[in-house]
Amino acid sequence: MANAVMRPLGPGDRMQRKWIDGRLTRRVAESFIKPNARLTSFERLEIYNQQYWFRLGNCLYKDYPGLRAILGDRAFEKLIREYLMRYPSRSYTLRNLGSRLVKFLKTAPGATAPRRQLALDIARLEWAHIEAFDNEARPPLEPNDLLDANAAKLRLRLQPHFSLLKLQYVVDRFLIDLRKKVGLRGEASNAIEQDHHGEKNKLTRNLKRKDNFLAVHCYQDQVYYKRLEPGQFVLLSALQNGATLERACVRLAGLKISEDLGEAIQNWFSDWMALGWFCGLK
Repeated sequence: MANAVMRPLGPGDRMQRKWIDGRLTRRVAESFIKPNARLTSFERLEIYNQQYWFRLGNCLYKDYPGLRAILGDRAFEKLIREYLMRYPSRSYTLRNLGSRLVKFLKTAPGATAPRRQLALDIARLEWAHIEAFDNEARPPLEPNDLLDANAAKLRLRLQPHFSLLKLQYVVDRFLIDLRKKVGLRGEASNAIEQDHHGEKNKLTRNLKRKDNFLAVHCYQDQVYYKRLEPGQFVLLSALQNGATLERACVRLAGLKISEDLGEAIQNWFSDWMALGWFCGLK
């Protein structure tokens, strides 16, 4: 039953007529499903097969509106079918359905050609958005928790909902504008309510290629994209990877900082603590 339901649909979004071993699928269906007064065994099974794929496809449509906008509906539909064939759903929650999409895009460059890097950047940001919206927000670290701390031993823990991204395209404003112009709600996993192709095409033309750094986080139940300076990204990345505060600061050596390094670090941490990015000590 599971194999039949999860098997990819055939032409016209119909259940495939031939089974894996070459038998007629209707014969396979008859072996474990009874017909009724209106539907054959094959037709009853086909409903489940179709609804499985329609449901999963719809979820990815909702979670990846930016990727859909730059690829177009047909290319996006083809991509998600190939993705789900390689990485079928293995989680009890549909929230995790796109968890391996970035991995898939890296190993299937033809699926997004000629906009492979742009597609990767958008998919990474859209997954980070889902993580920020759905993941746990732990009680934030308080300034008093750091009193008398030794920087050589201090390791800070970042919130589970927090993501750091180094991107080659400036896509944060694109996704924010897309939500405004095509009727998306602010939270992850909600649908495109209207399909304004002209608006989406106008938005994609404004995408610029430029290295940039983002922190994606949740604050007061809203997802935010915060642009970072290179030094901020280096410091936060080191902390996220388990470096002590002292070792993380050492990695800033040689970077151009617009102000005194000590003052800059103090200002950065003041902002990050106010946003609740740190949730404990390692």
